[in-house]
Amino acid sequence: MEQVISDKLPERPKIIYMGTPDFAVPALKSLVNAGYDIKAIITQPDKPKGRGLTLSACPVKEVAISYGLNVMQPDNVNDNGFIEALRLIKPDIFIVAAFGQLLKQELLALPKWGAINIHASLLPLYRGAAPIQWAILDNRPVTGITLMKMTKGLDKGPVLFSHELPINEHETAGELFDRLAALSGDVIVRFLKESAGKEITGTPQDDSLSSYASKISKEMARIDWTNSAVNIAALIRAMDPFPGATTLMNGKNIKLFSPVVIEKTIRSKNPGRLTTDDANRFMVETGEGIIEIGEIQLPNKKRMAVKAFLQGNRIEKETHLI
Repeated sequence: MEQVISDKLPERPKIIYMGTPDFAVPALKSLVNAGYDIKAIITQPDKPKGRGLTLSACPVKEVAISYGLNVMQPDNVNDNGFIEALRLIKPDIFIVAAFGQLLKQELLALPKWGAINIHASLLPLYRGAAPIQWAILDNRPVTGITLMKMTKGLDKGPVLFSHELPINEHETAGELFDRLAALSGDVIVRFLKESAGKEITGTPQDDSLSSYASKISKEMARIDWTNSAVNIAALIRAMDPFPGATTLMNGKNIKLFSPVVIEKTIRSKNPGRLTTDDANRFMVETGEGIIEIGEIQLPNKKRMAVKAFLQGNRIEKETHLI
């Protein structure tokens, strides 16, 4: 059953935009280029980076400054003093994309129309921090962008708009990240244009269909070669570019990229063993099937094509990855 979310959305809403990483940049650019009235950009405080630990601005701040927009960087966005400062702006709407702080109810109630979150999945699937990686891990054929009315609870608000995007066969999390980020800019501008002057209804999410996309850890990136080739390939793609799927070879912790499933059904008695069918290829037996690796990264080195790796590294027969 649909529910009325608010009064009519203004033709030219006064917007406060909240976002921090690269993912939030295309939507901000699209809003600016479409001529929307952005009163302030709220992003995370500058953080130390590099060997010198120099304070550095996040991607959203850099873009906002290039556009001459007002940037605000609270340590705690829910601080009473900060909320009062926002109240003076009298925003019609918050637009939030990968901001990095939870918004409490008092803050969500501040804008006249409410707050919209741009989420990189088809809600209620993959609520949480890492929807892009988990869609690949689970071998999903499609994902997408969802615009959600922000309410109490993690990504549980009514769905305002969604757009599907097919996941390509060999697509990595990094590649899908870029495509979804670009799509988010188109989706938010389209929604605002189509909704201008209208009362907006949202569809409540079905909690029984929900799933949670927990934050990706380095421990999750360790390859279990007893798993199937299909699932191992999904893991490698989901961990590309960060943190990188890892395995031990001759006592060294290496990272593997660019997988291709060569065979899906053969069950190996020695999962993790490198095959000897072709000395110029890096193929590994798994619990079910055979997988070929296209790129390798040695400790403290840049990733390289397997062909280049094999030219400079001799692989002994019966080598096992663990």
